[in-house]
Amino acid sequence: MPKIKTKRAAAKRFNKTANGKYVFNRPGKSHLLTHKNRKRKRYLRKDAVISVDMTKSVRRMLPYG
Repeated sequence: MPKIKTKRAAAKRFNKTANGKYVFNRPGKSHLLTHKNRKRKRYLRKDAVISVDMTKSVRRMLPYG
């Protein structure tokens, strides 16, 4: 059986935790930060766990993740 290729774009965006969940950095923290308030920028720093619905598709993109 041949190996399955990993989707490199997904590998750069998602990390697997020790419990088997996938986390990602929230989008919107790279530019145009002057008009965003402090609270919003603090919120964007935190990692987010992907939803249960999205887990299946991410697991398919990262077969060895």
